[in-house]
Amino acid sequence: MREFFRIWLTGYVNPAKLIDGLAGKPAPHWGFYAQTLRALMDSLLLYLPLFLMGRTPPTPSYLSSITTENYYGALVWLAPIVLTVQWLLGGSVIHTALRLSGRPSDIDQILNITGMGTLVVGAFLVIWDWVWVLAGGMDQYWLGYSHLLIDIWGAIIVVVGLKKLLKVPAWLGAVAYALAIASAMPLAIMFMRSPL
Repeated sequence: MREFFRIWLTGYVNPAKLIDGLAGKPAPHWGFYAQTLRALMDSLLLYLPLFLMGRTPPTPSYLSSITTENYYGALVWLAPIVLTVQWLLGGSVIHTALRLSGRPSDIDQILNITGMGTLVVGAFLVIWDWVWVLAGGMDQYWLGYSHLLIDIWGAIIVVVGLKKLLKVPAWLGAVAYALAIASAMPLAIMFMRSPL
């Protein structure tokens, strides 16, 4: 457990060392642990407090079975499901992109890499979102733009991981990661909501 946290924290300062630490670890187990921890942080440290504070999301619910007033409460259980599906879908897209380009691939390693990258960025975003909420941040769109900038760190982790563990050229890793993000966007738009 201590090694897991050490490798996770390394991701904030040195993506290459994170990947070196991840090499040889059980795959996709570590990615699953990382993704689960990230999802629980969003659920319990972001959406549950927002629900208990009586806040409502700025974008109305697209689901007829969940009212906008109760949407943050629903995200307490819905967010882990959606985030896990996005993780699996994104890993599958990267794997498929590599195979279609004629390169060997390892879906288990990809899920380890993307899971740890998601945890590094996701844990920071929980803190970032609360700073915006408590400071009376501008609006959900500016928060979204800031997330895109912060997500670049996650892209770097994944590209470095693909290069070091699977010998994928950086340009191909970047393209595959961009495709993975694009595949996850419809789920995010449909189910997830900004805390502002």
